[in-house]
Amino acid sequence: MWYTKTINEIEKNFRTNREYGITEEEAQKRIEHFGENKLADKKKESLLIRFIKQFNDFMIIILIIASIISAIVAKLDGSGDYIDSIIIIAIVIFNGIMGLIQESKAEKSLEALKNMTAPLAKVRRGGKVLTIKGTEVVPGDIVFLESGNYVPADARIISASNLKIDESSLTGETVPITKEEGIIANENAPIGDIINMAFSSTIVVNGHGEAIVTETGMNTKVGKIAHMIITNETPQTPIQKKLSQVGKTLGIGCLVICVAIFIIGLFKKIPIIEMFMTSVGLAVAAIPEGLPAIVTIVLSIGVTKMAKKNSIIRRLPAVETLGSSSVICSDKTGTLTQNKMQVVEFFTMENASKEHLLKLGSMCTDVEIEAQSFNGKQSLIGEPTEIAIVESALKNNINKYNLYKEYEKVADLPFDSTRKMMTSIHKDNGSYLVITKGAPDVLIKRCNKYYTGTTIKNMDTSNLRKIEEENIEMANRALRVIAVAYKNISNLPNKIESANIENDLIFVGLIGMIDPPREGVKEAIATCRRAGIKTVMITGDHIATAVAIAKELGILRPGNLAITGSELDLIPQNVLEKNIMQYSVFARVSPEHKVRIVKAFQSTGAVVAMTGDGVNDAPALKNADIGVAMGKNGTDVAKNAADMVLADDNFVTIVEAVKQGRNIFENIRKAIHFLIATNIGEIVTIFIGILLGLKSPLLAIQLLWINLVTDSLPAIALGLEPADKNIMNRKPRDSKKGLFADGLWGKIFTQGVMLRNAYIICI
Repeated sequence: MWYTKTINEIEKNFRTNREYGITEEEAQKRIEHFGENKLADKKKESLLIRFIKQFNDFMIIILIIASIISAIVAKLDGSGDYIDSIIIIAIVIFNGIMGLIQESKAEKSLEALKNMTAPLAKVRRGGKVLTIKGTEVVPGDIVFLESGNYVPADARIISASNLKIDESSLTGETVPITKEEGIIANENAPIGDIINMAFSSTIVVNGHGEAIVTETGMNTKVGKIAHMIITNETPQTPIQKKLSQVGKTLGIGCLVICVAIFIIGLFKKIPIIEMFMTSVGLAVAAIPEGLPAIVTIVLSIGVTKMAKKNSIIRRLPAVETLGSSSVICSDKTGTLTQNKMQVVEFFTMENASKEHLLKLGSMCTDVEIEAQSFNGKQSLIGEPTEIAIVESALKNNINKYNLYKEYEKVADLPFDSTRKMMTSIHKDNGSYLVITKGAPDVLIKRCNKYYTGTTIKNMDTSNLRKIEEENIEMANRALRVIAVAYKNISNLPNKIESANIENDLIFVGLIGMIDPPREGVKEAIATCRRAGIKTVMITGDHIATAVAIAKELGILRPGNLAITGSELDLIPQNVLEKNIMQYSVFARVSPEHKVRIVKAFQSTGAVVAMTGDGVNDAPALKNADIGVAMGKNGTDVAKNAADMVLADDNFVTIVEAVKQGRNIFENIRKAIHFLIATNIGEIVTIFIGILLGLKSPLLAIQLLWINLVTDSLPAIALGLEPADKNIMNRKPRDSKKGLFADGLWGKIFTQGVMLRNAYIICI
């Protein structure tokens, strides 16, 4: 774990030097040893193999066998009548093509991951600064980290100047991480707390720095995520499992009946060839050939409806799967919340104006305000916390650039995680205005006065206690709190440093901000609760923030528990599986944790839906019964690992998808009920005919016509019925129950026998 070692230890380990780097010759040797800095490819199946796999179904296999037998019989008796065989094979091929078309496209998650790695990287080799391909970066390289660029590989920071890196795609945490070189991280620290490392695929959003590459390719953090995507197969959906069970049941029943009929035929001395043809007819009668096509049609129509409501389905069965979900594991950042910090609260002493607080707060930022965009809004570039302050100031007609005309900026002290503050210095009518903002618990200790709006008063113990209590109260409500202070000085010191600038300050106020919940999410979670669906928050954010948001949204309710990733590491998987339903919030978790959580819920028999938008969500999205990615702000990795994409990034849309999914399953069940009942009528008709010593009352081609035309159209109509108005007030169906649970087999058999009478009348 390179983040637990000193810079000197890492230089020695990789035989490199921060001033010189490695030589070109050594770099070539290391490429041969470690391989290129890229992610491994998952072997893709050919189109032919994927097409052949469409026939890996018990019902289809029996149909193929029936077709072959029919052709052999036609050849042996010299009739040359291959029409039955041709029609059966045509049906099988048609269903195979439909399945191939509707199947999810070839896995693109790894391709998206590779696209996220930097195409170019700036390194120091042999004492020279070179720009090379990202794939050529090797362990021991000295890389330059500059604002706006991707980090090309996992690397140990060796110098940092106000260096901030957006790691939300890996951690799910909104706020960029300030990096420092002199820190030694704890061995068990989560990614978000490792501030002496930069990780591949993350983005530098502020400042600059240098780092020694420690891991490349599949050994990086993002490479380990790619490995999980490679090694974990997407589970079958509930409808696929149930239809497979139906196929086996019908297939075995068909074989039993065929054997019974064959034995009866032998006793009645019916010619063997004729019995073969009768067996083929029974096989055709027993198997609802139109079922796969009807299921596809019903699902396709459901997909079309959902697309109009911002739900894009990548795999057809995903619609029904979401409808059967009993647990929704949702990422917090960007899914339940807006992934955008917003100022929501102010605190000043003795009711001083918030405008003065915003004026000073916005001046002490590195945010750039770009020209107005086409929609009339100004584009802000910078760190999310500072953007929130500047955006709030703009809403109050306070523009930092206009203020800079009056208060020219002449110097600053960048933020660092040791001081937890930053300072900007401005000219102010012959003197200098010093503005400092930072963590309240640190900044207020540097203040000896406070601003009331009209006067400046001395700070005493009671004033300090009041500010501290307000800070704690705001933090307990999941607010990120920033304190702002200032002072005027007549002259600038020869050396501008914290010791002679950031002291004897005048406290102005506190600014509270939060990544707010999306509109309608709270109501959507309440609807899920009424529908018997457990909503779980999984986030890389701090547990205090996660708990506060979860309580506000109604996710964390009395009796529910919250847990961190480090605490999760101490719990064996079997213990986690036993107690998993008690937990509603998982904070500070890694991609590996998310997969563990999903599998633990699945071990209880729950059908698990996982929502997310980052690279860190991709393995869990793939392992879940259904992965739901965000379309607007989601990464390509998340989208391609998911079964369903929300075009509007709105958790609320999931509720409508659940409703649609439940209705689709009910309609498919109705269609299966009808089709199998009619097939039983056909089987009983043929069976009774044989017992009476008659030839098969229905030929194979007649049975095909009944199954594909006469029966299929009414079945499709049943599959398109609108949802029951109370469908979201029911608990999710038990995933262990089959399609024929709750007495459906009895109803099907009874109705099938009654249909037999109709067939006899028609004959």
